[in-house]
Amino acid sequence: MQTGMHTDTERCVRAVRSKDARFDGWFFTAVLTTRIYCRPSCPVVPPKPENMVFHPSAAACQQAGFRACKRCRPDTSPGSPEWNLRADLTARAMRLIADGVVDREGVPGLAARLGYSTRQVERQLLAELGAGPLALARAQRAQTARLLIETTPLPMADVAFAAGFSSVRTFNDTVREVFALSPSELRTRVPKSRPAPAATPGTLSLRLPFRTPFHPDNLFGHLAATAVPGVEEWLPDSLEGVGGTPISAYRRTLRLPYGHGIVALAPRPDHIACRLTLGDLRDLTVAISRCRRLLDLDADPVAVDDQLRADPLLAPLVDKAPGRRVPRTVDEAEFAVRAVLGQQVSTAAARTHAARLVTAHGDPVDDPEGGLTHLFPSPEALARVDPQTLAMPRTRRTTLTTLVSHLADGSLALGVETDWAETRARLLALPGFGPWTADVIAMRALGDPDAFLPTDLGVRRAAGELGLPSTPAALTARAAAWRPWRAYAVQYLWATDSHPINFLPV
Repeated sequence: MQTGMHTDTERCVRAVRSKDARFDGWFFTAVLTTRIYCRPSCPVVPPKPENMVFHPSAAACQQAGFRACKRCRPDTSPGSPEWNLRADLTARAMRLIADGVVDREGVPGLAARLGYSTRQVERQLLAELGAGPLALARAQRAQTARLLIETTPLPMADVAFAAGFSSVRTFNDTVREVFALSPSELRTRVPKSRPAPAATPGTLSLRLPFRTPFHPDNLFGHLAATAVPGVEEWLPDSLEGVGGTPISAYRRTLRLPYGHGIVALAPRPDHIACRLTLGDLRDLTVAISRCRRLLDLDADPVAVDDQLRADPLLAPLVDKAPGRRVPRTVDEAEFAVRAVLGQQVSTAAARTHAARLVTAHGDPVDDPEGGLTHLFPSPEALARVDPQTLAMPRTRRTTLTTLVSHLADGSLALGVETDWAETRARLLALPGFGPWTADVIAMRALGDPDAFLPTDLGVRRAAGELGLPSTPAALTARAAAWRPWRAYAVQYLWATDSHPINFLPV
């Protein structure tokens, strides 16, 4: 799939006629006769081709005066995979907008983070997406408002504030314009069979959509097997499944712009069950964005698997368990610290090192439902730690203290807005950072889908067993055919091992 799919009218019409859910989020269909826009998989009878126009974003549809379809709810489509695949200005801007930067810092703040002028950012987004940053953020606010209206008993004024609107009047006008219903009408349309909102204040239960196929074993297995005590846990029977049946979930604490939160996530056949408890509901949009990023939910598994399946030695692995995702992170700085702690030690030892830091320097949180006790320490807190108190080899201690000092003073940025190649080069310039550490950070923290780990022992062992080259140079040469999805190839190679990271916990 190529950038700007919405410009390929013939291909879009075919996708709409076949109701292909794989294209949800890639483009949106606006119907000229009804002035409604839909996702490609909308269940209604497709309109005539001459009555369809295609847009790259929900915001562009709204800008053009179209309202969201009440049947297929296009505003809740999975996000476009383009923003995971690309590292250019538009992709980095979209990741920041999803993270709520425009709502918190305005368009000047967005531009400053990207290193461009406000005019350049607006021009680029308008040219490619048909909407500027304010319109894109507005569409996101509308989606957040709808979620709060339908899943909480919050008064509408509180919904408006939590969704990021500057006034109740703007909130009312936006909801009517986008959904052709007032906020009150939206709430009355919620099916009576829908579970009642959580009794705990600030707690919301929602579904996170994804594109199929979706194989959760290595994803949740990795998160559970490497969980840092106090910050993460796999908790049996912690969410309510179909018919009230309890299901186990991965839980963790979240450091968010306005406060902290706790999330529980569990894989279901057609969605991720998600329960968020937030200290400040203004953090809802960014919390959802980070959970989606953690589980790689906006990936395009069909494109990934088709590319990897072309290698006859990888094809059996893909066919056995298609739809593997890359386990990522909700906090890039946290993962970088944990990557250093995990250098040349076992998974258990890395968890022990991280747990000590959490207990000594993390901010405490209250968790009446489980065993979560702290937020992971911020770079600023870790930069104040006496190096002599760190129970690790001197060289790794130097690596860690150098990393956190650069993160704390802002001379090294790790975030959704960073350029992958540039950041990798900056990491390699730090003492104690070799290719493995830089690339695992690029893969799991920065989200580079093409990050590769040719020196990783598990990757090399799996390659040798499959008949692939097992030396780093030869394996890298062979892996050129897997680009731009080498991070996913790593997941398939890792999955050949019996390590707990590859299995869904029971």
